[in-house]
Amino acid sequence: MDHLPLTALRAFEAAARHLSFTRAAEELHVTPAALSFQIKQLEEQLGQPVFLRAHRRLSLTPVGTQLLPGTRAGFDQIRNAWREAQRSQSDRSLTITAGPAFTAKWLAPRLFSFARAHPEIELRLVASLRLLDLDRDGVDLAIRYGLPNPGIGVSHDLMPQDWHAPMMSPEMAARYPTPESLRMAPLLHLHDLDFIHPTPDWAGWFRAAGLGSPPASGVTFSHHDHAVDAAVAGAGIIIGRWSISHDHLAAGRLVAPFPVSLRTQAGFRLLHLSGADDHPPIRAFLDWIGAEIAQMDPMTEGRDFHEDW
Repeated sequence: MDHLPLTALRAFEAAARHLSFTRAAEELHVTPAALSFQIKQLEEQLGQPVFLRAHRRLSLTPVGTQLLPGTRAGFDQIRNAWREAQRSQSDRSLTITAGPAFTAKWLAPRLFSFARAHPEIELRLVASLRLLDLDRDGVDLAIRYGLPNPGIGVSHDLMPQDWHAPMMSPEMAARYPTPESLRMAPLLHLHDLDFIHPTPDWAGWFRAAGLGSPPASGVTFSHHDHAVDAAVAGAGIIIGRWSISHDHLAAGRLVAPFPVSLRTQAGFRLLHLSGADDHPPIRAFLDWIGAEIAQMDPMTEGRDFHEDW
């Protein structure tokens, strides 16, 4: 029997699943050039191509189509066997992934209390927004912000009371005391929620407040936590999320002085595989995070909520 090129077959399976060398390389944590080299080696050993490359589009050849089902099934079985072996060795590990903003501003500052209450659990935290296959990627729990998606594992709403409003330092609030004065303020813009319609951004808030269109100028951020840090430092005013900014608001480092607030169907959700909540570390984390959220002040008193603007 010929030597099986397992590394090259793994590269082929990922590339065939994504029909993209770039996305497959990201999943396997290698460069696109390295992945392309593995595919080339596989094709040389096989004696024929497995992909058609035309006009920047990737498709399978008849041989690639024949090779894919067995390759995919084989690697699925290997992954499942590996995960079961890991679980049989220990009920003490827990892998959690969350977005960078939620990790930095909410989860990481609180994790000490979970670690103190459960010293027997080995915790691994991955800050990432990458799309996940929970089973394939070996992730126990994923915390993601977005719209409901019933097709992805088991979902728990974490913060259904989330809201968005102008947030700023107390010094900035003194300089811009009315909604109308925001036309002259240094507005900080975000594009992290452009996938939500209507989008809870400055244009949406100005419409909800009856102020027309906002100024288009200002610094733009791609990550919410960076914009929050800038607002705390007094660099400008953001349309902040209560969930991400809660601790700064509670401590007085940020204020949300204007009642008009936006609510959407999106929110933070915690995802896991069906039946996984029987795993003791997962059950412990679910109980812990639920208790932590229950202690948060929703800060809804006096808010004028808008869900369509």
